[in-house]
Amino acid sequence: MGSSSKLDMNGVKEDEWPHVLVVDDSLIDRKIMEKLFTNSACKVTTAESGQKALELLGHGEDKHTINNQGPQINLVVTDYCMPGMTGYDLLKKVKELSSIKEIPVIVVSSENIPTRIEK
Repeated sequence: MGSSSKLDMNGVKEDEWPHVLVVDDSLIDRKIMEKLFTNSACKVTTAESGQKALELLGHGEDKHTINNQGPQINLVVTDYCMPGMTGYDLLKKVKELSSIKEIPVIVVSSENIPTRIEK
C-alpha cells in the first residue's frame, strides 16, 4: 500500500515540511500567505492576533497549543499593524520566552513608514 502523505518536488513527505505560523488580523492576508507557504511545501497554521499566536505557541491562557500537542512551529510570520498586540510586540514576547525564543520571527508590513522599517 502506498503512503497517503503528499510529497513536495524534492520528495519530502508532508509530515516533514516546515511548520509556519502566520499571524495577521486580515483574513484575506492570512489566506494569501497560507497559500504561498503551502505552495512552497510548508504546513501552515494561522492566527488572527498576537495573543492567539502566543496561545498556539504554548504561552497564552488557552492550554490547547501546537507546541505542546503536536508538531513544532519552525517559523512565525506576523503582520506589524494589528489591534491589541503589534507584530513587533509579538516578536519581543517570543524572544523573551526561553522555550520559544529560537523560533525565527519575520515581521511584515505593507505600510511605508521609515521609522517602523528601521526598527
